[in-house]
Amino acid sequence: MKHLSLAERLAAMPGEAARLYLDGLSDGAVAALEFHWPFWARPEQLAPAGDWRTWLILAGRGFGKTRAGAEWVRQIGESIADARIALVAANLAEARSVMVEGQSGLLAIAPESTRPQWEPSLRRLRWPGGAQAVLFSAAEPEGLRGPEHSHAWCDEIAKWDNASGRAMAAWDNLQLGLRVGRLPQICATTTPRAVPLVRRLLDDPGLVISRGSSHANRANLPPAFLAAVERHYGGTALGRQELEGELLEDIDGALWSRSLIEACRIRWSAEGCVRVVIGVDPPAGSSGDACGIIVCALQDDGRAAVLADCSVEGASPEGWARAVANASDAWGADRIIAEANQGGEMVGAVLRASNIALPVRLVHASRGKAARAEPVAALYEAGRVVHCGTFARLEDEMCGLMAGGTYQGPGRSPDRADALVWALTELMLGRRGTPRIRSLET
Repeated sequence: MKHLSLAERLAAMPGEAARLYLDGLSDGAVAALEFHWPFWARPEQLAPAGDWRTWLILAGRGFGKTRAGAEWVRQIGESIADARIALVAANLAEARSVMVEGQSGLLAIAPESTRPQWEPSLRRLRWPGGAQAVLFSAAEPEGLRGPEHSHAWCDEIAKWDNASGRAMAAWDNLQLGLRVGRLPQICATTTPRAVPLVRRLLDDPGLVISRGSSHANRANLPPAFLAAVERHYGGTALGRQELEGELLEDIDGALWSRSLIEACRIRWSAEGCVRVVIGVDPPAGSSGDACGIIVCALQDDGRAAVLADCSVEGASPEGWARAVANASDAWGADRIIAEANQGGEMVGAVLRASNIALPVRLVHASRGKAARAEPVAALYEAGRVVHCGTFARLEDEMCGLMAGGTYQGPGRSPDRADALVWALTELMLGRRGTPRIRSLET
């Protein structure tokens, strides 16, 4: 029970013992429990003891990182009259909606008597005792150049703009301004991702880290949430990151790295979509590997977008063909690109039998999966491919494809990654990318 909060321990006590404990408290003490964070917090959600400068909470989704950060700020705001606190998020909208006005934000967690006054026009919170907190955007690093602070809470630092360098610039400017008081401190909260800022913090020998999983906060999470994240991430390497709070390390020599994929992740917008294709890597038989089915689009800015992973496992030929047809209908595909090495004309016949009223291009590969993937990986390096969402199993396979031609990812074969390669080759490399591929129109 060492990782349980006092509230969870009380709930686990026999009914009579719990009643005797509560009867021993005054009415005022019982009422005060609602806002007494040490009673509700698990040990890893409480600020560490000692003279630390940076406290990093690196944990899975739903762990309670936001609540822990907000409660740390609340304690400072209520106890240090001259505290000057920076609240930094990926952008100002998130700083306001999550850190201030959110369900676990600073306005929701404090009793009315000590609740700070929120001044939206000034992006400022003011506590009755005199402490102040101001909101900043990590997307605007220059805004942190100049202001001086005694404390800072940085939320979801892995979501900051690491690709452009703004994340690092924002962190550096914040550090340089953290010079008020005897012991300036930063609390950073994030789900782990292999981005430069997170890696830099982990290399700091003076860093204090609290870790935890989504399941540690099971008592406060809707069962539907846990079921959904288990469905999307359970059994994947990415699940270890998103649920268990583990930072995934890259495999030396892999064609893709986690940080490379994270840098190309964006939100999907149907505007500017020029063409949609579906890459298909059929299994060798009904009891073979998964059928890789990946939906990709060409955008009017010249980049390709990965839209969906519709792959199926353990399906019959009719089953995976139906999955391809459903993906085609859902995304309005213009063409199906299917590898035909394993089944030859059978692949085309199965797809035609599923009533797909689209051109199907059958491609025959003369090189291994890793060799075919190398020019596509180069597109990612050049910033010419984006991921519109998180595709756990696909990305696990991509990060297991080695430059030397081997595969060190999950499963026997990177079927999803191979389907991705076929789709992106069609969209981005054209005939230049298929000198060794014989294509048959069906």
